[in-house]
Amino acid sequence: MPDMSGDEVLDTIAERGIDPAVVMVTAVDPDFDIVEMPFDEYLTKPVSREDLLDTVSEMLIRTTYDDRVQEYFAVASKKATLETQKNTPQLEASDEYQTVNERFEELRQRADATAAEIDDFESVFQQFPGNGLSSG
Repeated sequence: MPDMSGDEVLDTIAERGIDPAVVMVTAVDPDFDIVEMPFDEYLTKPVSREDLLDTVSEMLIRTTYDDRVQEYFAVASKKATLETQKNTPQLEASDEYQTVNERFEELRQRADATAAEIDDFESVFQQFPGNGLSSG
């Protein structure tokens, strides 16, 4: 966008109080400041048409998820972006990367716990005759 930076766009979105799925498509290689930026996916130009369409499709699917799952994917995206752009010593020296990595692990553990609860519920449900479903 020639008239606004990505940061300005994110600020405008926040000022308006809306919460859309946001994909940053930029020629700027990501740095550790992306950890604090409110976006869902980061693509570095050049971006193929197929990659852009796939990302938009993924964002549409994510909008159907609850807030915690959406946050998990956004944090995972930032973590992966940094890991592909920075070397190990840079990552290890970055407080921002440590913060995103800790948040990722926290969200992953919550997701694992929720999945375990669902598995437990399904196993109890399976114990009912007819798998707990009424036939009429």
